[in-house]
Amino acid sequence: MTSTRPEPTVPATVPTAATADPAGQGPGGAPDGGPGGGRVLALASAVTFLAFLDATVVNVAFPDLRRAFPEVSLARLTWVVSAYAVLFAALLAAAGRLADTLGRRTLFLGSTLAFTLTSLAASAAPTADLLIVARALQGAAAAGMIPAALGLVLAHTPPARRAAALGAWSAAGGLAAAVGPSIGGLLVEWWDWRAIFLINVPLGLAVGWAAARVIPREPRTGRRLPDPVGTTALALGIAGVVAGLSQGTEWGWTDPKVLALVIGGALAGILALRRSRSHPAPAVDRDLWREPLFARANIGALLFGAAMYAWLLTGPSYLIERWNYSVLQAGFGVTPGAVLAMAGALVVGRRVPARLQGAAVTVGSLLFAANALLLWGWVGESSSYAQIFLPAGLLGGLGIGIVVTALSTTASAGLPPQRFAAGTGLLMTARQLGGALGVAGTAALLTGAGTGDHWRGVFLLIAFSALGAAVAGASMRLSGPAKPAARTRPGG
Repeated sequence: MTSTRPEPTVPATVPTAATADPAGQGPGGAPDGGPGGGRVLALASAVTFLAFLDATVVNVAFPDLRRAFPEVSLARLTWVVSAYAVLFAALLAAAGRLADTLGRRTLFLGSTLAFTLTSLAASAAPTADLLIVARALQGAAAAGMIPAALGLVLAHTPPARRAAALGAWSAAGGLAAAVGPSIGGLLVEWWDWRAIFLINVPLGLAVGWAAARVIPREPRTGRRLPDPVGTTALALGIAGVVAGLSQGTEWGWTDPKVLALVIGGALAGILALRRSRSHPAPAVDRDLWREPLFARANIGALLFGAAMYAWLLTGPSYLIERWNYSVLQAGFGVTPGAVLAMAGALVVGRRVPARLQGAAVTVGSLLFAANALLLWGWVGESSSYAQIFLPAGLLGGLGIGIVVTALSTTASAGLPPQRFAAGTGLLMTARQLGGALGVAGTAALLTGAGTGDHWRGVFLLIAFSALGAAVAGASMRLSGPAKPAARTRPGG
């Protein structure tokens, strides 16, 4: 089974003064910005780094896991990787809604503690089955950390500096996803697979302790907890679709289990959306999609997520299988692109004005498509890293950095502050679903017949998905103060 790797999604918002709270306060009366904004950003970036690091770091430890559990089948052992991704994707939307209800500080602290404890459990797991359970719980905790972290950044950063904060936050997540293979390889060589989980424990405790001291308490929002039936249906629906798409290549696309997961998941998702239409405290804030920028950004996130996750799977695999790189060499091979991705995120966040963020989505997506098309043209040529993979990877990395920040800024430009976390959860869910589609398509192509054409097919898939995101970016325009998203239901 091929996993869907969670990547940094930066659903954020850069409201103008017209969309901020009139009294200069954030959600629930929290200060909108202030002297503690830099420390809140640092803490949010730290938990984001941990969450996305654990999404990729396990892949390089897989050979060591097989030696540790030789009696476990390969199909079952791959759930050590995928259980995290499935629960992460399934609970993002619900976690965003919960953060806006319980309070972002409360969910941030609780999720960070849960992530730390589940990391400790994973490091000490005596059997593969217990390790899989710990990884699933770890993914659930990560899903709570991300919307809460982004909501805190937005609430404690002045509107004029939010784009720059998003760039920094995005860079932290991108760094984690990119250096995961390298860090994982070093930890496994230094000790064994348990080290990649155990390292989270002191880091998580340090972040939690600092957050409890730095992040101010929030007044109660007065909002009701989201509909439990709709929330459960939504989580089961997303989990079913992601798991079915991930398993399709291994089990067969006509296998009854795959069909049951995908169809059952889709029906559960439809149930959640229908209940959210009239429920006073809906599981899904459907009203957010009435804001045109947010709706178009969700489409862009879906398409770019497919391209990005397909590339994250393909890049290291191409170096390992096509050019016979070691896992550690492949990890370092994709690092230059990751560095440029961080630079792109920071530059877009600091230098690109709000009205040009949609254009930045288009430009970044075109750069990412160019990366895939260059590799498509070179797939049968020389295996020179400097001549082929490095320039393509730099283009792709720059494209990711630009799109991740610009897409997110555009997406939430019209959202009111009290719905920051809910918007974060929905946009990240769109990207995760796109990623599941991209990874499923990549896995199907890579396991097909032929020795070279399957790589060309994957690179074309990546290019076409990125071009679709470029078109979505072209439809996004910020021509002045954004109108707030549709009103919140009473009590919701």
